[in-house]
Amino acid sequence: MERLTSPPRLMIVSDLDETLVDHHNDPDNLSLLRFNSLWEDAFRHDSLLVFSTGRTLPMYKKLRKERPMLTPDVIITSVGTEIAYGNMVTDDTWADIMNHKWDRGIVEEETSKFPELTIQRECDQRPNKVSFFIDKSKAQEVTKELYQRLEKRGLEIKIIFSGGKALDVLPKGGGKGQALAYLLNKLKTEGKLPVSTLVCGDSGNDTELFTVPNVYGVMVSNSQEELLEWYEENAKDNAKIIHASERCAGGILEAIGHFKLGSNLSPRDVPGFLECKKDNVNPGHEVVKFFLFYERWRRGEVENCEAYITSLKASCHPGGIFIHPSGAEKYLRDTVDELGKYHGDKKDKKFRVWTDQVLAIQTTPGTWIVKLDKWEQTGNERKCCTTTVKFTLKENEGFMWENVQQTWSEESELKDDSNWII
Repeated sequence: MERLTSPPRLMIVSDLDETLVDHHNDPDNLSLLRFNSLWEDAFRHDSLLVFSTGRTLPMYKKLRKERPMLTPDVIITSVGTEIAYGNMVTDDTWADIMNHKWDRGIVEEETSKFPELTIQRECDQRPNKVSFFIDKSKAQEVTKELYQRLEKRGLEIKIIFSGGKALDVLPKGGGKGQALAYLLNKLKTEGKLPVSTLVCGDSGNDTELFTVPNVYGVMVSNSQEELLEWYEENAKDNAKIIHASERCAGGILEAIGHFKLGSNLSPRDVPGFLECKKDNVNPGHEVVKFFLFYERWRRGEVENCEAYITSLKASCHPGGIFIHPSGAEKYLRDTVDELGKYHGDKKDKKFRVWTDQVLAIQTTPGTWIVKLDKWEQTGNERKCCTTTVKFTLKENEGFMWENVQQTWSEESELKDDSNWII
């Protein structure tokens, strides 16, 4: 969050499974990729992205390897009991709050007395979260009795039922809503309280997000019964909360437009390459636009037209250099010529490209440095390069690509120089 020196224009706080990530109706991740392109193009430079998930940190990292996930500014895991920033820097103050009147051993001892509870996998357990499965018909009765038993043992706890089958026992101060309230207060103390905050969810453990004061909220169209029931009973007249007509990430885009929080037109929804223009001076947009074209070109989704290659070469400085992750150097215009030979080579091969952490810095008047992670995926094989682009802004000509340098990212599962173009 240190990259922002003023209050963020927007902070999106989103659940992951079946909210941002559609596990059932979108095997190609198109909805998520639409969101990714919009965020990097229109919001990353002055806004904050927060993931708030019931997943443990290890299970979140597993999801990152399976889906084209962006890197959030803040990650809240284990149903609001753990908070980390940037490159997984944990919030120790929040950890101390979670340990107040909490004893995991006592929780395990008392829950073992309920045959209705089935313990979840070890990877779903955390120091401040004990997770079970339970039949929906038994949830209310067990919750009531378990509360009483744990309170008699001197603990202050919270029990959350979600997804029609999951039951989590947490410290009383835990939960997604309390974690968000803590984060907002922290930002306010730093003078960075967001202008607008949009919370997004689909299940019972997201309910608390919608109770935080002064936030906008969207329940995606595929929301679980327990969240919709809560909405009908508690928030039906709240104009700041909507039930979207679109699933998952599509519902989040819908909410951005509904509440007028910024542009909700993803670059992926603009069919033409040359038509994807912006009035504002943002070299990050040029990078997002180029790599989206790069994907469409290699998938054969745009016409094999020399005008595209000519246009790209015209936007490169005649002496511009590309430094390949192998260390080899070549002229940018020669790299564009090479790209021209690969039209349609990834057709029907489940090839996708996305950009992450696109950040532009103006170094001198008319000169910009853009840093990002550029991902490629073909089938189940994923590669990532940390990319630095130098731009100059030419009057009446727009941005000129001066230099591109790429190195293999530590997150990259493959580091194959042989078939990496740019």
